[in-house]
Amino acid sequence: MQSAPLHIVLVEPEIPPNTGSIARLCGATDSVLDLVHPLGFSTDDKHLKRAGLDYWPHVNIRHWQNFDEFLDQHDERRLFFLTTKTERPYYQAAFSPGDCLIFGRETKGLPEEILALYPDRCYTIPMSNPHIRSLNLAMSAGIVLYEALRQVQSI
Repeated sequence: MQSAPLHIVLVEPEIPPNTGSIARLCGATDSVLDLVHPLGFSTDDKHLKRAGLDYWPHVNIRHWQNFDEFLDQHDERRLFFLTTKTERPYYQAAFSPGDCLIFGRETKGLPEEILALYPDRCYTIPMSNPHIRSLNLAMSAGIVLYEALRQVQSI
């Protein structure tokens, strides 16, 4: 496995089953799940536990009070922001062990002010159908995480 785990960062997630599915994904790949508060649910919510099943205790989960606290503790060169508001596809990113894949809320994505601060660090998952606005958060996290794992040759 890689020397430093990859991170999936969820900024203010709202839907418990998405977070539960991403927690399982992180557990299966030995990746870290960073949860940036406020959350739209309790981490002991029955739906979250149902989605995570018995995997929840085996996931490395870190909680952050807010996004500023998260940013203060991480090198911005290791941050990759996933958004529908850019044209640069995720597979053009050069991922390294320890990188953070950052996803916003299911209903709003990442705040515009964050994207404006890091325009060179923003990536998207291309979609050919213009009638589809976005993919499910858990699906998006899986797509990008497995590309990052492929690049760091840990899977």
